Amino acid sequence: MKVYKPTTPGFRDRTITDRKGLWKGKPFKALTTGKKRISGRNNSGQVTVRFRGGGHKRLYRFIDFKRQALPAGVQTS
Repeated sequence: MKVYKPTTPGFRDRTITDRKGLWKGKPFKALTTGKKRISGRNNSGQVTVRFRGGGHKRLYRFIDFKRQALPAGVQTS
């Protein structure tokens, strides 16, 4: 945890989590899968929300927040 000194009213009681143990590189390919786009459509495929769609392709990352197990093929150093 990082605790800031109250130099301004916005920094008073402000704390953030320590991110030293997080991975800074690209995500492991074994822990990612494609994320489906909804694009403003309902279960029958009809557009229900206008002006949605397109955009950049996105990935879903499998994150083990409890850090208990890793799937096969993923190694830690």
